[in-house]
Amino acid sequence: MTEQENKLTETTPKEETIEIIDSGRALEQVDELLEQFDKDSSKLRKMGMPYSLIVALVAISMSLFHLYTGGFGTLLAVKQRSLHLIFAMVLGFMLYPAFGKSKKTRPTIFDVLFIVLAVVVFGYLFMNVKEIVLKGGKMTQRDIYFGVIAILLTLELTRRVVGPELPIVAIIFLLYAYFGRSVPGILAHRGFSVNRIVSHMYFTTEGILGIPLGVSATFVFMFILFGSFLDKTGVGKFFIDIAYALTGSMKSGPAMTSVVSSGLMGSISGSSVANTVTTGAFTIPLMKRTGYKPYFAGAVEATASTGGQIMPPVMGAAAFIMADFTGIAYVHIILAALIPALLYYMAVGVMVHLEASKLGLKGIPKSQLPSIRKILLESGYLIIPLIVVVYMLVKQYTPTRSAFVAMMVAVVVAYSVALIKKDGSFNYMSILAALENGAKNALGVACACACAGMIVGVVTLTGFGLRVAEIIVTVARGNLMATLFLTMIASLILGMGLPTTAKYIVLATMAVPALTKLGVNLMAAHLFILYFGVVADVTPPVALAAYAGAGIAGANSMKTGVQAFKLALAGFIVPYIFAIDSHLILVDTVVGSTVTFIPFYQAIPTIVTAVLGIFCLATAVEGYFVTPTKIYERLILLGAALLLLKPGLLSDGIGLGVLILIYLLQKAREKKQIAV
Repeated sequence: MTEQENKLTETTPKEETIEIIDSGRALEQVDELLEQFDKDSSKLRKMGMPYSLIVALVAISMSLFHLYTGGFGTLLAVKQRSLHLIFAMVLGFMLYPAFGKSKKTRPTIFDVLFIVLAVVVFGYLFMNVKEIVLKGGKMTQRDIYFGVIAILLTLELTRRVVGPELPIVAIIFLLYAYFGRSVPGILAHRGFSVNRIVSHMYFTTEGILGIPLGVSATFVFMFILFGSFLDKTGVGKFFIDIAYALTGSMKSGPAMTSVVSSGLMGSISGSSVANTVTTGAFTIPLMKRTGYKPYFAGAVEATASTGGQIMPPVMGAAAFIMADFTGIAYVHIILAALIPALLYYMAVGVMVHLEASKLGLKGIPKSQLPSIRKILLESGYLIIPLIVVVYMLVKQYTPTRSAFVAMMVAVVVAYSVALIKKDGSFNYMSILAALENGAKNALGVACACACAGMIVGVVTLTGFGLRVAEIIVTVARGNLMATLFLTMIASLILGMGLPTTAKYIVLATMAVPALTKLGVNLMAAHLFILYFGVVADVTPPVALAAYAGAGIAGANSMKTGVQAFKLALAGFIVPYIFAIDSHLILVDTVVGSTVTFIPFYQAIPTIVTAVLGIFCLATAVEGYFVTPTKIYERLILLGAALLLLKPGLLSDGIGLGVLILIYLLQKAREKKQIAV
């Protein structure tokens, strides 16, 4: 080597090499991680033959039943829902032991008894729809026994699969229905007999077999199954690789990869915990290796993954229930949810970027990142099913039909590519595995919907929802901001103990009337409670997604949960803005189930308000802008963020002015520090 070459070698900075984690290898660990950190997966029995074969056959049969009805038309409501619940109960009592010390290798005699009872009591509804209708609500002694057994089975299965919180709430509501006369104040009602309550819960479509279970038995199951098929095609690895290639070189590279990939995965996944584990297996170790603290890495993944439930086109199960509750077309709901979802991810992105700036981190050198062109050429076909489902939803096909067609397209495309490549990446075993996993993944939603149906049944039977709405308005003294704040707190508290779907169902019947009474747009009111119910997954003390992220990162659970909540805080401003000004969700008016949308350009001022508010709140919470912020700067930024809750030229001008002022102050401070 010449002297000149030696000098060049000495003066040219070497590219820092960061050990790259293979996304495919990381995703192979997902099942183990789910078992370790997802409470639903960790409770499952590990059964050998012949029990595992029975479970597989039942699960595949359940998926085939829903595929058939999704493609060729659903059955009568009672038939569709009761058969859906029979499948769920057979699988649930087979897979989930009653207690931690129960047998984990095979079902007990009590599990078999519960399965037989479930088949009998819900099979009775399936086989005798006409007879039940002709009875006109009159119940025989046998009907009462069947109804009581159905209620108890629903409560027990939900306790096993989802946890004790939702059944406890349901029991409290059932007691409220009976002891209504003894309840003091505005919540009192005349009370109902046991026969009347049992009849309402069991025989009508306003109890166990109510709207929530109806949505689970149609739209929700089909999209969970769709997600299962996409998972088998390898779309998870594709999303991670694309996000990594796009954002890896940024200052906040690995963390931004987590935000983008989790948003993409979340758009087809309804579970915060599953999404955290799926993408976190790759992103969390990478964030740690590039300088992020373990608890922060786990928090970023959890916060980003949680937002998937509000990210179109699929969103979570609650969005389908919203469509049924409101009568608004699902495509209109996902259109309204799009901008708030993007703003949520922008808020998380701003927070992680500020953290990277504060720590002085650097991104991954571009030479170490995968090629976007190569990824698209090799795996771009994987997004074809997503394009199909979005196209069909836009063309006003039903969500069930859209999911069915998209699934067929996914199978044909993946199988054809596997044949061409001759790599066996997708075959008939992949199809069977997708059918089995889809049914298992739908269990939690089916149980939650059946149990929540009883809560809704009590609300409709007693008028409880209107009474609660009146209390909220009275406590808030008719003030919209106070009502929104109380509703947010209720959403966060309920969301800590209940799954998002159940929480949404409860608040949709109680809090939404209070919001609409004060002039909040119907769509905005429903999205408001959904938004904060989702964020509850990263709100301590029960922040399941954050705890899963902490487990992968090897960090303190509570510390990770608090950090995840802080990362989500910047997004808290978004639902307040669209509740006050529905232009942020592109909605002008909602009359009945008819939604009138505005042109996008009319929403730009409101979007600007939201963006400014996010930046102000993010810098205040993170304590960093150009340099670390002073206490007075954080207070000023927080005040500006609160002012920006109400869109308008004056508030926008003040918000922008505050940001510019703080920026100039910090730039001057930075120059002074450099000079010293």
